[in-house]
Amino acid sequence: MSPKPGSIGGNFQHVLRQAQKMQQQIASLQEEHADRQFEGAAGGGMVKATVNGNSEVLRIDVGWDEIDGDDKDLLLDLVAAAVNDGIRRAREDLEERTNEITGGMKIPGLM
Repeated sequence: MSPKPGSIGGNFQHVLRQAQKMQQQIASLQEEHADRQFEGAAGGGMVKATVNGNSEVLRIDVGWDEIDGDDKDLLLDLVAAAVNDGIRRAREDLEERTNEITGGMKIPGLM
């Protein structure tokens, strides 16, 4: 026997269906996010890093004309900063898009 609409059981089933729908949307978003690309930059764009939604580095671009050949430490710092910027952008994008689905609710275990 099904609960009557408006009853506690009916409301619970509605909430459960909504949660399942939200869970499916989040799973789809996470799959799509993995394929997206994000560009981070450092040194005013002197070094750029492209990462995907899984925080994997896909490409590093260096403006060689702007870097002194003797400044290896600066280059390494800029590469690390650019990669971290790309990863940060990917995380922020996922959080923003997840908030659109959840209405800003923080759901344990979701992120």
